[in-house]
This record gives sequence, C-alpha cells and structure tokens, in this order.
Amino acid sequence: MLAAQEPELLIEVLRGDRAQRPRRDDTIAAGLRALIEDHVFEVLGPQRRDSALVVTSSTMRRSDSRLEMSDISLGRVRGVAISLLLRLVVAQVHVENPFEDAVRAWRGERPQDELLGVVEYLDADQRARLRADVEAHFATLTRCLGPIPSNWWPRTSLRARQMFGGGNVRLHDVVDLAVGSTHGDFASVALVDVTTSPLDAGAERVMRFHALVQTLRTSIVPLRTSMFSSATGELWSLDVDAEVLMRAVSDLVEILTTARSDS
Repeated sequence: MLAAQEPELLIEVLRGDRAQRPRRDDTIAAGLRALIEDHVFEVLGPQRRDSALVVTSSTMRRSDSRLEMSDISLGRVRGVAISLLLRLVVAQVHVENPFEDAVRAWRGERPQDELLGVVEYLDADQRARLRADVEAHFATLTRCLGPIPSNWWPRTSLRARQMFGGGNVRLHDVVDLAVGSTHGDFASVALVDVTTSPLDAGAERVMRFHALVQTLRTSIVPLRTSMFSSATGELWSLDVDAEVLMRAVSDLVEILTTARSDS
C-alpha cells in the first residue's frame, strides 16, 4: 500500500522494520522479462522499427503540457542542481553555497550540457530567484534526509538500460539514490527518486517503473521504492511485491500502446 507522509527522516523510512523484510525474490524477474517481450510483440509486431521507443521515468510521469518552455527549462535546471547536491551530500562533501556548488559540480561533470547554458544566460534577477529556489529545496532535502551510513552501500544516479523486442523498446532509468545490497537472504534494496515538483499520480507510476527496471537489471526484487519531494517535504513509499511489478508492466504497455497510436 502506498504511504503518504511527512517523515522526520527519510532514512528511517528506508530502513523500515528489519524484522518484517521478506526473503530475497530472485525468481520473478525472468517471468517479467518474458511477459514484457510478449506484450511488445503484441503491441509493435515483429518488424524492426527505424527508431526505438525509449521509455524513461519522465515518460511515466508525463510533464504538464500547459507549462511554458521557460518554466520547464528552469524546473529542469533546479532538478539537476538538487540531484547533484544529493550526490555531494551522500558522498559527505560539505556544501557551503548550494547553488554555486551545484553549478560548479555540473560544469566539472558535463561542461557541454546545453541545459547548463540556460544558467549562463539568466539575468541577475532570474539568477537570484533560481538561487533562492535551489537553496530552499536543498534545505528541505537536508532536513528530511538524515545521515546515510556507508555500510548501507549508498549509490547515487544509478543508471540502468533494458532492451526488448530486438531493440524496438528501450527502458532507460536513473535512480537518484539506492541503498542496500542484493546479496543477502532478505530484501534490503531501497530506491529513492528525489523530485523538485509536488507529488501526484504520475509519481506512483515512476516509483513502479524504478522497481521494475531494478528487478530486470539485477534479477532481484527490491525491498522498497520511494519518491521524495523537495518542494513539499512529502515522501511516498511503496513496498515492492509481485502486484506492484505487474502494475508496472501494465503502465509500460499503456505507454507503448499510446506511442504506437501516435506514430
């Protein structure tokens, strides 16, 4: 069941009750892969497409088409900045000036990023407002995150790609934060997506998508998938089981059916 709450510490929700963790499930992944292959064949047919249908977490969430392009660009800048700051915090790097530190890390990692150019062309007033926005989101994140022990094996910006239908469909995913190991007898991997937008129905699809791709990537079902909003301080968390993964497959089929109709 999906839980909506304002936790004191996000890390406490990820830890949960260790006594209640299910045994590691390493059997369902193969069945999920076969099921997705069947659905891809039914929806797209056997022919190789000129270009693959790429499904990401953004596809699952479906951005609000009513937003102006400038709002979308600045929202993406804010999102990248918070993602970079999360990586710094998890790596125990001291953040003195959130906006400047994020931009500095961004330049060092992706100096040719076109979105970084949006920051360069802001006037003084726009830059000041963006700086204040990033600082406010970062304050919410750090207040709610809590310290992450190194023995939890924290990984940030965890990337995964899965291919189906001979390359006709590609799933691309990035999880902001993952903790826990796939090697124990009990499920312990928790996935966290950090968004700078308020949570909505699309957030549930994103959480399920992360759980599905993680299961396909590792062949192990994660314990929990969560989404945290630095806009509101709200956390949604979902324990992963077969029902959640089957709903994720249904979400994917819906996306593919819509994409086929639009092409």
